[in-house]
Formats: sequence, C-alpha cells, structure tokens
Amino acid sequence: MPKSKKQTAAKGNDNPKAPSNMIAISPEAVESWQEIATEWGRFVTDRLHKDVETQRAMLECRSPSELMKVQTEFYQTAIQQYSEETMRLMQMMSEAAGKTMSSAKTARKYDDVPL
Repeated sequence: MPKSKKQTAAKGNDNPKAPSNMIAISPEAVESWQEIATEWGRFVTDRLHKDVETQRAMLECRSPSELMKVQTEFYQTAIQQYSEETMRLMQMMSEAAGKTMSSAKTARKYDDVPL
C-alpha cells in the first residue's frame, strides 16, 4: 500500500502545506519579494514589445545594410537593458534578503535563558 502524501501540520499552524519556517516572515519581506516579481514581469513585458517592434522593423528593411543596422541597434539596446535590469534586481534582492533575515532574527538574548 503506498504511503500517504498528506503533509503534517507544523505546530501552531492551521495550514498543513505551509512550511513552518515561512510563517515567521514579515509582511515587509513578502512585499519586497512581490515587488521583485512585479519588476521582473514588467521588464519581460517591455522586452517582448521591443522584440516585436524589431521584427517589424526587420521585415520593413529593403537592403542588407538596413537589416544590419536594425539588428545592431537591437542587440546593443538589449544588452544595455538586460545589464541595467540585472543590477536593479540584484539590488532589490539584496534589500529583500536583508528584510527577510531581519524578520527571522530572534529577540532572545543568551543571558535570559535560565540554567
């Protein structure tokens, strides 16, 4: 008989599928990670629009030199935008990780534990 795939609930947790270490994350940390996902979605959408615009421009080219110019501009712009977005996302992730770690710290001190 196969084993049950039902997850057990963490202590004090009413949701059996939520890991116990995710319960303590602060709302600020969750908001930061949501902002990262939103930013990435915005960037991908913008890049897809640029891709479509470039395809249209390539179809309108009448000579190989025009095509080369369109492709060169596309790649230069894409590399610049991907580099800038990478730096922006790394900064956002660094800040989000800091918020996540600060919410995970305990308030107890070593000297308040009775021996």
